[in-house]
Amino acid sequence: MTQQTQQQPRDSEQTEQTQPVGRGREAQDGGGGLDGGGGRSETRVAQDVRGGSQARGARAVRTGAFPVAPRTPGTVRLWPKSFADRLTAPLPGLRAFARFAREGALRPPLAALADIPRLPYEPGPLPRVDSRTVAVTWAGHASWVLRVGGLTVLTDPVWSHRILGTPARVTPVGVPWSALPRVDAVVISHNHYDHLDAPTLRRLPRDTPVLVPAGLARWFTRRRFTRVVELDWWEGAELGGVRFDFVPAHHWSKRGLRDTCRSLWGGWVLTDADGQRVYFAGDTGYGHWFERIGERYPGIDLALLPIGAYEPRWWLRDVHCDPEEAVRAALDVGARRMAPMHWGTFLLSAEPVLEPLARVRDAWAAAGRGRGELWDLPVGGSRVLPD
Repeated sequence: MTQQTQQQPRDSEQTEQTQPVGRGREAQDGGGGLDGGGGRSETRVAQDVRGGSQARGARAVRTGAFPVAPRTPGTVRLWPKSFADRLTAPLPGLRAFARFAREGALRPPLAALADIPRLPYEPGPLPRVDSRTVAVTWAGHASWVLRVGGLTVLTDPVWSHRILGTPARVTPVGVPWSALPRVDAVVISHNHYDHLDAPTLRRLPRDTPVLVPAGLARWFTRRRFTRVVELDWWEGAELGGVRFDFVPAHHWSKRGLRDTCRSLWGGWVLTDADGQRVYFAGDTGYGHWFERIGERYPGIDLALLPIGAYEPRWWLRDVHCDPEEAVRAALDVGARRMAPMHWGTFLLSAEPVLEPLARVRDAWAAAGRGRGELWDLPVGGSRVLPD
């Protein structure tokens, strides 16, 4: 299902949108959307997700500034040729590349590589869940198995041993592919190879619902995925009673030689029918968007935030949080808990391999937050939100 849009105003001028997501004729005819609910109208979807049903409990009032006017499905979406105007900071120029060639480093120092065997890796069975349980399992890097609202959702799934241009992963995948239940949806943050992995996605049935940033749907439809929805910042879609909102990030996109910023980048806020809320930040530097995400989506129960790939700082600060910035981001969005990610899997930059974990623990304590609110999981580890 596709639909038409103009290039939207930025930040506070943008109006949030929602759409049920379906396939082809079914969506155009007002049919069931992704969950096959049959005849459930778009307006009703928006009302339900805004927490209009008191039967869903007091937590549902935390749904925040959800859209007033749902979009009309069934038409073609038109995107700008470039999203470069969404960049928080300019991309590096020739001087920066020259400096990096002189003094930059892409890998930790050799002595630090001795700590690779100490990286936390403790795979275990996925938690048992029901439709009101929220559970998360870290598969490594930015790949999570989210269990929310009765759905199993994968974030930026990378199950490959090696990705293009990057040394092989230093910890195995935390969840064997064979151990996954049926995947109900996939969310993608952006198109960099360590977040959009074609070999992993080929393992999925082609009718798996996939939610992607604006401009990225064609990549999936060329690979015969049939249930793809692309969203702009602050837009949302609904699947099986779970709300998926695409939110800004301080990052960029590029996959080939001539596609810089041709598709958007961002994170995802997932909200179940009871108002339980998980924020997956994707890949991001630190900046003003976190406060605005927290304002629009209050009551985030858990923020999945990147803490690695940050050195040298002058080169990476605009696009990757360091551990202290990740903690600040968790505070900015008002998250009750934080789970670190984007470290300990692929060695993408020069910091020592165990440093992100030590620094995020220190920063969390310095912020006065309880130790139990920092879910610093090992690869393969799981946690379940308390009732």
